[in-house]
Amino acid sequence: MIKSLSRLTRCSRNNILLRVNQRKCHALCQNDVTLFPNTSISGNHIVKRTKKYDRSPPISTLFVPVPVKNNPDDINVGAELTGKIKKQDLVRILSTFYQKPEIRLLCTENGLDDQLLHQAFLSFRRHCVDEDLESDLHVIISDILQGAGHVDDLFPYFIRHSKLVFPHLDCLDDLKKISDLRTPANWYPEARAMNRKVVFHAGPTNSGKTYHALEKYLSSKSGVYCGPLKLLATEIYHKSNKKGTPCDLVTGEERRYSTDYEDTEKTADAESEPTEANHVSCTVEMASLSTPYEVAIIDEVQLVGDRSRGWAWTRAILGIQAEELHLCGEAGAIPLIQDICNTTGEELEIKYYKRLTALNVEGKALGSLDRVQPGDCIVCFNKNDIYSVSRAIENRGKEVAVIYGSLPPGTKLAQANKFNDPENSCKVMVATDAIGLGINLSIRRIIFYSLIKPMLNEKGEKEISVISISQALQIAGRAGRYGSAWETGYVTTFKPEDLGTLQILLSQNPEVVTQAGLHPTAEQMELYAYHLPHANLSSLMDIFVHLCTVDDSLYFMCNTEAFKFLAEMIQHVPLPLRARYVFCCSPINQKVPFVCAMFLKMVRQYSRNYPITWMWLSNAISWPLPHPRTINDMVHLEAVFDVMDLYLWLSYRFHDLFPDSHIVRPMQGELDSIIQQGIFQLTRLLRNSEMAMGGSQQDDGDPEVGFKQKFKIDTNRQPSETGPDISKVRLSDQLLQQGLLTPRMLKQLREELGKTEKHENFRRMAPNRRNKK
Repeated sequence: MIKSLSRLTRCSRNNILLRVNQRKCHALCQNDVTLFPNTSISGNHIVKRTKKYDRSPPISTLFVPVPVKNNPDDINVGAELTGKIKKQDLVRILSTFYQKPEIRLLCTENGLDDQLLHQAFLSFRRHCVDEDLESDLHVIISDILQGAGHVDDLFPYFIRHSKLVFPHLDCLDDLKKISDLRTPANWYPEARAMNRKVVFHAGPTNSGKTYHALEKYLSSKSGVYCGPLKLLATEIYHKSNKKGTPCDLVTGEERRYSTDYEDTEKTADAESEPTEANHVSCTVEMASLSTPYEVAIIDEVQLVGDRSRGWAWTRAILGIQAEELHLCGEAGAIPLIQDICNTTGEELEIKYYKRLTALNVEGKALGSLDRVQPGDCIVCFNKNDIYSVSRAIENRGKEVAVIYGSLPPGTKLAQANKFNDPENSCKVMVATDAIGLGINLSIRRIIFYSLIKPMLNEKGEKEISVISISQALQIAGRAGRYGSAWETGYVTTFKPEDLGTLQILLSQNPEVVTQAGLHPTAEQMELYAYHLPHANLSSLMDIFVHLCTVDDSLYFMCNTEAFKFLAEMIQHVPLPLRARYVFCCSPINQKVPFVCAMFLKMVRQYSRNYPITWMWLSNAISWPLPHPRTINDMVHLEAVFDVMDLYLWLSYRFHDLFPDSHIVRPMQGELDSIIQQGIFQLTRLLRNSEMAMGGSQQDDGDPEVGFKQKFKIDTNRQPSETGPDISKVRLSDQLLQQGLLTPRMLKQLREELGKTEKHENFRRMAPNRRNKK
């Protein structure tokens, strides 16, 4: 009991959700409530979150003192008038001044808290003792020593010096005005000048809400669709053009015109200039606020409350110039949208939708992968579980389609098509919550392998917690999609202890979204830099967040940790502020060192005004890349794909120095194909990785063994030049590795060979028996 208590306390301090036995959970919490404040029980889980983000440092820690250089007169007039001042007398006067409570109060009123006051005083004392005093200050101090003045007379000189040390004291009011975010609706006067009609299509997954909004979009004279993912934007681009409504595609890395879609259907003149269509499908961050439209659709509008990307939905909701604005999402966002519409003076029409097919929660957990059936999708929340579960299923003779977030879009679609094809032998999928948005799948049953997922809290700190109600509903709703082969969807868990928690999650309505996200603009950062020329971009962002005024009844400041991470990484590289801001907005995976290193190399190349060409990129990534042989190779290829994405993203913002997007894009398509082939042979890669590490070739594929105990994924590692020694590998394993033999075929061959061997042995023994007789 004591060991359990200490383990739970230690884990709680680290923001970890600990799975324990239900009886122990209730006993601990009921008997020792005082030991676990802010603790809640959800099914069989104890959730504990500390308030680390409430102990944020004061704003004074963000300001760095600026060195002050003295400019003494050629002749020290003060010394000639009053005589020289002894240093010990000067230090005594300054110490008396610093220790007076009245002086501290006056300094607080002028923006100097205890920390800033201390730093300012040290600088002032150093300035007075080590340098020749200005004439007027010399006379004032001399008068104080002679009893003809008061120590308080130093205050104006101290404040003047403090404003040189901390320039923000002189412009604090201006900084607060720049970061006043209480009325973001007023930032978009063109949209406010329109009498927009706002329609909210509210409903769960698979209810047809987006379908009805798209009917308006396709029949309009002009329109824009804003989606959360490139896959969704690309799907609408194809659907719109296929139905005869010319549509362009705009994402952070890509521009496609409607004529590009036509060129795939028929050969067109390569010399012709592309013309912009009246309809656009884009990711929400790329929505144009300067183009008027007849109809605009903002999909998955509940993501306006996302702690990282919510600002993009807020910007689109408030700023898009459209006669009709159609919002599609969960009903939990309705109260917030109503309040926002009250601030803009626009009327809101709400249309409710119900799920088109039934969704049933099974009364029994899966328990074993032997019970996996055709149409099942096992949802995992980390890549290690994806690997171990997919291998375990394939070792049971079943083909598996795999989808996770870091896969290229083309690979995701190829895996989805493989799973959806009724003629294909692949009937099982293993995926992360990446299937929750953007991919249409013919799933009969969703199986949650776990209900625990790493998440970011309000301050960008990582926590491990049970998935939210909204996430559970979004993922579970993918089962039994309308128009698929399955008229009814089912959902369950892999582990019996998770089933009760899942039933509670799915029985509730989605969480109410209470606030919309905001984010500082490049213009605001430039104004801050003008007032604080000595501060770096990361510090400017911190100061902005601390000084900003937000109407917290409607809005919140999105976490800026990713922005600050990149800002600190390139702080030493000389760049103009606007270019630095754009680089810091780059969408990269900060957890992958290879991607971060390539980002830094590109920034340095840009700062020297050297073009980042396809040849430079090819040398940096060692192009062409070989096909993956191990899982480490696959991870590296995914990182290289992200680097190409980064290049394309930057090429649309700095075209002069990233000139070869037309060459890099086909390279990325080729890499996508290589990754596709690797995913189709994922089990072979896992087996090669195990053999390369000296693991056993005999593996029952039990995912509970733990993937991390077998493999160590190295995201820095280059693709292996040589694989395992084939001469030491059995022929059956070689065929399995090359994809020429499946586990089911191997099992069948062994059975047939066994029968043949028994028959041959019987034939050999028959003559001997006759001779004996």
